[in-house]
Amino acid sequence: MKTQEIDRIWHWRTTLFVGFLLAFVLLLGVSFGPISLDFMKILRTLFGLSGGLQDEEKILLLQLRLPRVMLAALVGAALATSGAVYQTVFRNPLADPYLLGAAAGAGLGATLALTGGTQSFYAALPLFAFLGGVLAVAATFLISGKAFADPATLLLSGIAIGSFATAVQTYLQQRNSEVLRPVYSWILGQLTVADWQVVKWASVYILFALFILIRMSRLLDGLLLSDEEAFSLGISPNKIRIIAIGAATLATATAVSASGLIGFVGIVVPHLVRGLTKRATNRSLLSIAFGGAAFLVIADLGARTLLSPAELPIGVITAFVGAPFFLFVLRARNRGSQ
Repeated sequence: MKTQEIDRIWHWRTTLFVGFLLAFVLLLGVSFGPISLDFMKILRTLFGLSGGLQDEEKILLLQLRLPRVMLAALVGAALATSGAVYQTVFRNPLADPYLLGAAAGAGLGATLALTGGTQSFYAALPLFAFLGGVLAVAATFLISGKAFADPATLLLSGIAIGSFATAVQTYLQQRNSEVLRPVYSWILGQLTVADWQVVKWASVYILFALFILIRMSRLLDGLLLSDEEAFSLGISPNKIRIIAIGAATLATATAVSASGLIGFVGIVVPHLVRGLTKRATNRSLLSIAFGGAAFLVIADLGARTLLSPAELPIGVITAFVGAPFFLFVLRARNRGSQ
């Protein structure tokens, strides 16, 4: 059997497995919490059959728990896929979606919204966070100049922009100490404000960005080669990098604006999924998106239930899992380079 055919079989087996896992996790996410709901009644309610949930339980499912779980899935898919793409573009297995200053820019935008002092500013927090993330990445590109001639310059520019945005954010927080708690709550990640309106606008941008990235997954594999080899195959590496980073940044900025800063998803999930396929290929981006969605739904379930009726910030859960995993990948990489 040819290698390409074996890769295709592994790819679809992994996609189906992770897809079924996601479906199961979504059902768990809407079923469990401070108040548990019956599996079968949930399914009957969702499919409009008789014998479903009634009254308060139906409201809990459709207006509170379901939009929250859907938003967690969207954000997880966005962060995981963006992380995988950044790792390919920069040829660095430790790259994450917040690499180019998107997180710090979004944090500054959110702080500006929260320190505005009016209800309209609070309502505009997602928009401010989105614009802050996009503008930070745009500034990183402008400062770095010929970014892809020297990727290290681009990364250093991202660090500089991120540090500047964080400094301004800290200054604003100190000048407006009354908003410190909501700002820190947002920075640690939150899905408590999820509703169908947030899910609706976030899904438009995230699904559009993921569609672009998954469609160009074969071209992204060309970036695993040297630029000279890619050119010989008719691939323009810099053009692919610009489109990939643009789409990944759009997905990341949207995710951050909808849920706050949630770390490590973009590092943990790509490595786990690629470990299943045993292939370092971007054809697994759909599987990575499914895996990211499942991972964050599980993390959110833990945030809701571990200290029930109190709730942990979801960023605490992902950091608890992701930090040791990051150290494991770093140690494995150092061993491989020796």
